[in-house]
Amino acid sequence: MRIGLITPDAGHPLLAATARALVAGGHTVDVLDPAAGPAAAAGARADVHLLKARTPSALALARELEHRGAPVLNSAAATEACQDRTGMAGLALRAGLPFAPTRTFAAAAQLEGAAGLPWPMVVKSRRSHKHDLVARLDGPSRLAELVGDWSEEPVVVQAFAPNDGWDHKLWVIGDRVFAGLRRSELAAGGKEPARSLDRLPDGWAELALRVGEVFALDVYGVDVIAAADGAPLIVDVNAFPGIRGQAGAPEALAALALRRAAL
Repeated sequence: MRIGLITPDAGHPLLAATARALVAGGHTVDVLDPAAGPAAAAGARADVHLLKARTPSALALARELEHRGAPVLNSAAATEACQDRTGMAGLALRAGLPFAPTRTFAAAAQLEGAAGLPWPMVVKSRRSHKHDLVARLDGPSRLAELVGDWSEEPVVVQAFAPNDGWDHKLWVIGDRVFAGLRRSELAAGGKEPARSLDRLPDGWAELALRVGEVFALDVYGVDVIAAADGAPLIVDVNAFPGIRGQAGAPEALAALALRRAAL
């Protein structure tokens, strides 16, 4: 089989280890530069492509490959859907997933004077991107500072859910669920090294797989916190995350690619 990687960084640990597993099995791995956009599709010959990029040019390349009949994991549409936090919340809530109700503002400046803000609250950029806005505000005193820095940024607002300050990182590859704990970026004290997680609470692995069904994702991450009553609350969904340091993840990704290539 011939497997294509749409990525600007073929040396990423997950992708590099996956490529080694595929080549060891007698398969071929091609790398497509997402910056080339749709033009790169003309010479592509892979049986399946793994979309490990989210830029507009990468999405345009993935769409062109799909138009030509080539399978892409994740699809361009599913990848793009995870970048819009308003659409993400709406889709999750309509499907009955435990996701925080989300209110959208066309610009952060509109938060000043807005009625019914849920203090304390979390403010995020509407579109997920590198160095985007994610902030917890416990009261109006910090609002002016945030608006001053991000006045034109489209944002979403969610009520802050009390929790233990740790994000459960659930990573899914096909039907395999991997998990770890990472200090929330909203927690006091800053970031700490990720912790291993030997066992998930009952039902959480099934919840992660359900997210994949709802969002039409094959390789993805789900950030979940345990609310005050212990119930899971989804705070983010990511298409094709890095999944670093998870034993068996490269092999699972290689196996998934081969299964889809064989269809």
